[in-house]
Amino acid sequence: MKKKNDNYPKAWELGDLTEKDREKAVDAGCEPGKKCLMSTPAIIRRYLERCKRNTFTNMSLTTPHAAIGGSTMRRIWAAAWLITFLLVGQVTVADQAQKAETAKSKAEVLEKKAAPEGSKVLPTPAQIITKPQAQAVDPVGEELVDDAITCLARSIYWEARGTGDASMEAVANVVMNRVGHEGFPNTICGVVKQGQEQGACQFSWWCDGRVDDAEEDESYSHAKEISRKALNRQLKDRTGGALYFHNRKVAPSWSKEYIRTVEVGEHVFYKPAGGEAK
Repeated sequence: MKKKNDNYPKAWELGDLTEKDREKAVDAGCEPGKKCLMSTPAIIRRYLERCKRNTFTNMSLTTPHAAIGGSTMRRIWAAAWLITFLLVGQVTVADQAQKAETAKSKAEVLEKKAAPEGSKVLPTPAQIITKPQAQAVDPVGEELVDDAITCLARSIYWEARGTGDASMEAVANVVMNRVGHEGFPNTICGVVKQGQEQGACQFSWWCDGRVDDAEEDESYSHAKEISRKALNRQLKDRTGGALYFHNRKVAPSWSKEYIRTVEVGEHVFYKPAGGEAK
């Protein structure tokens, strides 16, 4: 039976190698006066170019069970790993930042389409916000609330987190319905922050005096996904065109002035009798 070590060359002297084989030996991490390991191409490619500047004396190639190097090689491997880790980290951060900017730019275009004077034409494939792009926005829920995705996602999060998909989508429906209604601001952030100058916000979470940072990663990630679909016009309107809602545990006086459209989860939804916002 063929032994495992038979797959590798037995030890031979450097003088027996051709110039091309010597270069391969260098790439394999061979050092002067030390044993070396000829292993997989992936390992061979990683060894440092500095070996090529070495002169080879009393060097031999042995089986993979021989030791390579010692402390010097371990330090080289550690340095190479650290550099690779840092470079990959920088690339990842830059890539996420680019995705976030792309998502924000697309969101601006899509909310203009949703506004009363917008075209109402469905977005093209190139205009649609992808899931990775949306998730790159406000990654830990602590950024300024000043772009469409963040404004909508925070509203969904604070108004309906933990209540289920239907309730969260219904809150998104109301925000988007307001953006498309002449009686409200024509941007998502404008809708969400409306009334803050008078201290009577339309969405209470925005001016309740508490920190607005998202606290639960999974819930906030889900809120951003719903925001993405809402901007892409991929959500059905669960509210029947509602412009208002409240939690079913309360009974605000203003609710008597509107037509109840539907109850979804923990919320009750309304629209004006004459179609005009008040």
